[in-house]
Amino acid sequence: MGESPTKSGDAMQPLRVVLVACTAPRQTQQWQLSLPQGATVADALKACGQGAALSALSIGCEEGRGLIGVWGRSAAPETVLQDLDRVELYRPLKVDPKVARRERFAKQGARSTGLFASKRPGAKAGY
Repeated sequence: MGESPTKSGDAMQPLRVVLVACTAPRQTQQWQLSLPQGATVADALKACGQGAALSALSIGCEEGRGLIGVWGRSAAPETVLQDLDRVELYRPLKVDPKVARRERFAKQGARSTGLFASKRPGAKAGY
């Protein structure tokens, strides 16, 4: 069978990795990185050259909050990367999405949203 696409004879080609960081609401920064085989998520964070800014965001991962991911799945700093991986750095949530939804629903009122916005003539309340 054929060889792995990352091998070229005896020499190993570097990993091509994209690091994306959410720096503010609706704002992201992206870095194209070339890392040696066997590189980890921590190596990618160091290689992007934004250590001070990104380390503040990555501290949450070490505390178990899962602020770092690879292709949308939570990853630890020691996770080994593969070619064409996308490392993502997330900002911590300020409000739990479930709580925010409950507050919006309470503010709008139960009768003016969703299934309860309009009702058939003669229908029971809530239907």
